[in-house]
Amino acid sequence: MFSSPKYDYVFIHREFSPVGLPLLEWVLAKVFRKKIIYDFDDAIWIPNNSEHNSYAYYLKRFSNTQTLCRWAYKVSCGNDYLCNFAKLYNENVVYNPTVIDVDNHHNETAEVHKEKFVIGWTGSHSTITYLDEIEPVIAELETKYDFEFHVISDKKPAFNLKSLRFKPWKKETEIEDLLQFSVGLMPLTNDQWAQGKCGFKALQYMSLGIPALVSPVGVNTKIVDHNVNGFLCSNSEDWKNYLETLMNDKSLLLKLSWQARPKIEKYYSVKSNEKNFLGLFA
Repeated sequence: MFSSPKYDYVFIHREFSPVGLPLLEWVLAKVFRKKIIYDFDDAIWIPNNSEHNSYAYYLKRFSNTQTLCRWAYKVSCGNDYLCNFAKLYNENVVYNPTVIDVDNHHNETAEVHKEKFVIGWTGSHSTITYLDEIEPVIAELETKYDFEFHVISDKKPAFNLKSLRFKPWKKETEIEDLLQFSVGLMPLTNDQWAQGKCGFKALQYMSLGIPALVSPVGVNTKIVDHNVNGFLCSNSEDWKNYLETLMNDKSLLLKLSWQARPKIEKYYSVKSNEKNFLGLFA
């Protein structure tokens, strides 16, 4: 706060004051008169109570999002749904998608055609509940096929699946663990909170040449081109059918893999979004 007077811009991601009134932001915007670039990549104005944030939930002031949008010089949002919300309070809204560093981090390509097919998912304890829709699908496929279901997270799911292989998320092994996948999953429920998500799981998978199977919710339908670099799965039958298809059709699996990474390089890489991002500071 005390060093901010020497800067022209202050970039705030999601929240500076996570609880109570946005007093620090008020000082920056109204007292120091800094140009605030306010960035968010979730529908953080929607109260989202769960067992994982039950205490913080009652301390948060969700209307701070609207307030910061009004005070901001520019608002940076990760998808069209978030942009449309921000435009209600600020006319200078920039679509700034979540991007992947395909040069220095996600810079390898998975060998999806392995001896054993691997279905994979990665995420935190707060999103692991989305796998509840997938569990019965995996259980049914287990009766017909020999494969592994890898879950990379900070919490092991309570699933009784013989194919389940849990791997604790570690920064040092993240890419190596993801490269074991033949396909990557991103199931979502179709609600307002999910509409605000920016497709990071799908971006990660595809940047490594891993076909993504995703729910057709929000930005997922822009990231994944159906039957080109992945599949859009609307229900349990879709998840089952497309997984089964890829288990049996190695040529299709390879085709989707080859077309996954180029999509990220062209539209969702750090390099492709550089000019757009730097334009926030102008």
